[in-house]
Formats: sequence, structure tokens, C-alpha cells
Amino acid sequence: MTLTQTQAAHTAEYSNGAGLQGKMKVILSRKGFDSCYGGWPSPILPDGRMISLPIPSSEDSICYKDLKIQNKNLYELMRELFSKIKINGKWVELTEQTTCHLDPDIYHFLIDRDKEWVPLFGQCKAAQSHLENKNVTEGDLFLFFGSFRKTKYDRENRGKLGFDPKDREKHIIFGYFQIGKIIKVNEGTKLSKWMLYHPHTIRERRKVKNNTIYVARKRLSWNSSLPGAYFFNYSKNLVLTKEGCPKSYWNLPTFFRNLEISYHSNNSWKSDGTFKSAGRGQEFVIEENEKVEEWAKNLIEENFYTTQISHFRSRSDSNNSKRLSHSCPLPAAQFCLS
Repeated sequence: MTLTQTQAAHTAEYSNGAGLQGKMKVILSRKGFDSCYGGWPSPILPDGRMISLPIPSSEDSICYKDLKIQNKNLYELMRELFSKIKINGKWVELTEQTTCHLDPDIYHFLIDRDKEWVPLFGQCKAAQSHLENKNVTEGDLFLFFGSFRKTKYDRENRGKLGFDPKDREKHIIFGYFQIGKIIKVNEGTKLSKWMLYHPHTIRERRKVKNNTIYVARKRLSWNSSLPGAYFFNYSKNLVLTKEGCPKSYWNLPTFFRNLEISYHSNNSWKSDGTFKSAGRGQEFVIEENEKVEEWAKNLIEENFYTTQISHFRSRSDSNNSKRLSHSCPLPAAQFCLS
């Protein structure tokens, strides 16, 4: 089989979900800016869109200014919110040359895409070893969460975007990713050309023994009308943080109580039913459970459709008003799957 034929076969496999059987594990995966990486929460825009900010990275070549949000770039949006970010424990000036780690890559509008593109997520070192030890495999589901805070336009400052002083930082689920294909990427791995932009394809990461790229399914295994990976607008049912508590104190459904969640123990549950999430670790793998699986499926389906309704409204409003300068209406081809 030629390289082209092999790549075509791989594309068919992760697009159509060949060979998926058994239960689906759910992984709560911590991603984006926080107090250590970047130093700020990611923004919830005034129209409800959550933009998970990729963490800064000097190893990578994509700049924040290269990432598009309609008629602005991500650098311009970030500079409205703050002028400095935290890199390796130090506050540094955010500039047009500041580079970032675009991973997980689930926002289709950020850069120009190849027609073959599907969302990608990379992992390596201890975090990837943890996923391997927990037997995370094709068909399993990542729910990406991060630190977020609402923003508002400041009328007293020429309509500039800023964090809402009345809102507290929270852990919120901002997207999902069902695994279609797992590729070990080392120095000799041949990849499709469209994948080569991804940060886990660069030479330095290829030298890491367990460097891995996860390729999303084209469509969800249980609902072929929905894409295999996507992002959400803000909704209360996506908020993990318990109302009035610090962000790491979560309000999980009661059926989580007796399940194994990696990096946690029975002591993570407090007497009032609050779950204290771990400060360390990226990937919280939840024991296979039908109720958790159903919870995740319902969460995705409900929030996917409400996000689409909101984006249609945003596109309609933007045709009538130039004031929505941060709007990123979604072309129908990007989310209506045949």
C-alpha cells in the first residue's frame, strides 16, 4: 500500500469510526490559560462565546496575532483584556511576536484550514503516559474544561472589552473531542500534509518517545448529525464550579461519587457533596459508567444546538450592526454535516 493509500485509509477510519466497540470513557481534560500558564482566565465574550486561550509557548511558531476572530485577531482581543502574561512563572509583555501552543485545536475559524482538516489534540510526556495507563483509546471522549471569566464592554473606556468585576473565575467545560485515531508521532512518522501545522509535529516534540496526536472523529459515534469535536457557548450546565466557591470546588452529579476519577480519591468529596478537583494533572480519566456516558452525551447535544442557535443570531445581528466587532459567525458548511 502506498503512503497516499495509507493516509486515505486512515482518513476513512477516523472519519467513520471503524471498529468502535464497548463503553466510552470520559476524560475531563484541563486546557488553556490559568493562573500558572498565561496568568489569566480565558474570556467569556459578552455574546456568550467562550474563547479558550492557547497557552504561551516559546517552542512553537504560531503567534496569537495569526489566530483570527472575524475582523480581529486573538492578540488584539487579548490586549484589550491585559498587557502582560505569565510565561515560566514570570510576567512578560504580550506582543505581536508572542507565540502560543494551539492545542487542542477545535476552533475551526482561527486559521485557514485545509479541506481535509479535522480537529487535533496532542499530548506527550507524563500526561500521555497517564492516558496510556488508563487505556484511553479510540472512541473515548475528552471534555475540555478551563478557567473562564465573563467580560463586558466598558462604556467609560471607549467601549473597550474588560473582565466583568462582578464575575468570579470558574472552571467551565468549553468543548468536546471524541477520539477517532491515535497516532504516535516520532522522527520517522509520515503524516498527511494538512496535519503538519500542529505543534506536536515539530522536530523537538517528535524526539519525545510518547509524543502522540489524537485525531477527532468526523462525526460522533452515537449521533452522526454532530461533529466529532466542537466548542460551546457559555451555559450554566457547563459550569463545573459550585456557585459561590473557589473554582476548584465542583458541583458534580451524585452518580460520580463512587467512581474512580484519576488524580482524586474519596477524600476529594467533602461532607456537603462538593468535589475538590486536583490542582495537578491535566487529564482526569473517569471510570467507565453508563450514567457518566449519558450525562456527557446529553451535555454535548444540548449545548451544541444552543451554540448553533446563538451563532445564527450573531450572524444575523452582525449584518445589521457593526458594533459586534468580535463576532465570528460560522459558515454553514462548517457545522452542517451531510
